[in-house]
Amino acid sequence: MTSRRTARELLPPAVSEVLEEFGRGFSVDFRLWRSNADSPVLRLYPPLGPEEVDEVPGPSSLLLPVASETSPGLTLEVRDGSSGQVRAAATALRAALEHLYRYSDEVQAFTYEVAERYEEINLLYSISETLGSLLPLNEAAHIILAEVCEVIGARRGSLWVADVEDGPLRVVASVGAEGLEGPLEVGDATAVTARVFREGRPVILSGKEVASDGGGAGPPGPNADSSLSVPIRYSPPQGEPRTVGVINLFGRKRGGRFTGSDQKLLSAIASQVGAALENNRLIHESLRRERVGREMELAHDLQMKLLPTAETFDPDRVAARVEPTESVGGDFYHFFRVRAGRYGVMIGDVSSHGFPAALIMALSMSAATIYASEVASPARVLGAMGEALMDELETTEMYLTLFYGVVDPDRGELVYANAGHPHAFLIRGDGRSERLEAMQPPMGIAGAVEYEQRAVPWSVGEDLLLLFTDGLSEDVAAASRNAGERRVVDEAVRLRDRPVDEIVEALFALQCRGQEKVGEGDDRTAVVLRV
Repeated sequence: MTSRRTARELLPPAVSEVLEEFGRGFSVDFRLWRSNADSPVLRLYPPLGPEEVDEVPGPSSLLLPVASETSPGLTLEVRDGSSGQVRAAATALRAALEHLYRYSDEVQAFTYEVAERYEEINLLYSISETLGSLLPLNEAAHIILAEVCEVIGARRGSLWVADVEDGPLRVVASVGAEGLEGPLEVGDATAVTARVFREGRPVILSGKEVASDGGGAGPPGPNADSSLSVPIRYSPPQGEPRTVGVINLFGRKRGGRFTGSDQKLLSAIASQVGAALENNRLIHESLRRERVGREMELAHDLQMKLLPTAETFDPDRVAARVEPTESVGGDFYHFFRVRAGRYGVMIGDVSSHGFPAALIMALSMSAATIYASEVASPARVLGAMGEALMDELETTEMYLTLFYGVVDPDRGELVYANAGHPHAFLIRGDGRSERLEAMQPPMGIAGAVEYEQRAVPWSVGEDLLLLFTDGLSEDVAAASRNAGERRVVDEAVRLRDRPVDEIVEALFALQCRGQEKVGEGDDRTAVVLRV
C-alpha cells in the first residue's frame, strides 16, 4: 500500500494524462519507473492493479532516463524498442515528460507560494480586525502575537512598547516559554531589543548570537536557534516616523534561520501595530485631557464659589470680579461686615498662577475669614494671616501681596494695612487719586513681620476704594506696567460717579494698546468699594 500511494504522489495528473494519450495514439507498450530507497524499482505508470506485482524491465526494453530536479531516478521503459520509429517516439515522449515535470514543479512551488501569501494576507486582515475591535491593548497584542507566531512558525514571541518617548520598554504581550519581562532601558548596550528600538532597524540573529528574549546577553530559550527582532514604527501624517516598540520572535518550528520574507511580513505587521499603538495613546491622552478638563472646570467652579458675591454682601456699595488666566488662579478678594457698621475689603495676589497658586489662595481666604471676624485691626489681621501661611509659602517658594482696609462711615475714616500690594488707590470725589502705599513686603519674602496700619480720611458717598492686581494693568498696556496702571486708574476716575458694578465692568473692557501682549498674562482682579 505504501508503494502504491507513493506512486500516485510521484505521478502528477498532467503527466498521467499525457502518458495515456501517447499510449492510445502510438500503440506502444511503455512504463515509467523510479528508483526508490525502499526497493530497487517502483513502477509509476501504468498503475498496478490490486493483484498485480511489479515486473522489472526486460532485457529487450529501451530505457531512457527522464531528468527531474524534484523527482530524481525516473526512467522511461519502452518494450520492443528496436524499431527506429518507436525509438523516435520514445525520445519525444521523454522530452515531453521532462517539460511536464518541470512545469509541474513550478506550479507546485507557485501554489505553495500563493498559499503562503494567502495565509500572510489573511493574517494581516485578521490583525486589522483585531486592532479595530474594542479589545484592551494587552489582550489585542496577545492575540496578534499568537497569530504571528502560528503563521511564521515561531516557537516564542514578545511585544515590547515604550512607556513614553524614549522611556523604558515594557512587555505588553508574550507567547510561548517565559522570557525577559522588563522593564528594559532604551540605552541598554547589551539588549538586542533596546538596540533595535534605538536604531529603528530589524535584526535577524542565529546560533550563539541569539539572546534571551532579546533582552541581553544570556543563554537562548529552548529551540531558539534563530531570532527576529523588528521595530514597531509609527509614521504620522506630518513629521518624522518614530519607533514606539519592538516585536521579537524566537526559534523556528521548522528549524533553520528566519528569512527576509519573514522579516518583511513582520515589518508589515509592526507597521499596523504601530498605528494602533499611537491611536491607543491618542485615545488615552484625549480621555486624560477630557478628565483633566472636567476636573479643571470643577476646580474653577469651586474656587469661584469661595469668593463672596456682591449681591449677598451689598451690591450698591461694592463690586468685584476675578478672571484667572487658567481654570484656577491665585487672585482673590474678600468682603467683611465688621462690628460697629464698618466695612472690610481685602485683595490678594499669589505669585504664579494655576493649581499651586490656587491652593495658597484657598488657604489665605480661609485664614482671612477666621481672623477678620476675630479682630478689627487690619494690621493684626495681616499679622495673624502671615503666621498661619508662613510655612506653606516657604515650602512652595511663593509669596503673597495682600491689602486689607476697613471703612468706618461714622468716623469718616479708612484704616488699612498693605503687605506689598502696589495697586491700591483712594479716588476722591473731585477726581484726585491717592496711592495707598505698602508699608511691608509681600508675605513669604521676609519671614516674620510686624505689620503696620494707616488711617486716611474717607468722604461717605463720594470717595471710592479701587483695588486691582497687576494682571489687569498688564493686560491693558503690555509695553509699560506703569502705563497700564495709569489707564486703569484714569478709567475709574472718569467713571467715579457711576454704579460700582459698571466701573468694574468697564475696567475689564479696556483693550490693550500699543505693543502686543506676550504669553498668557496673569490672573486679573478688580474691586471697587463706595460707602
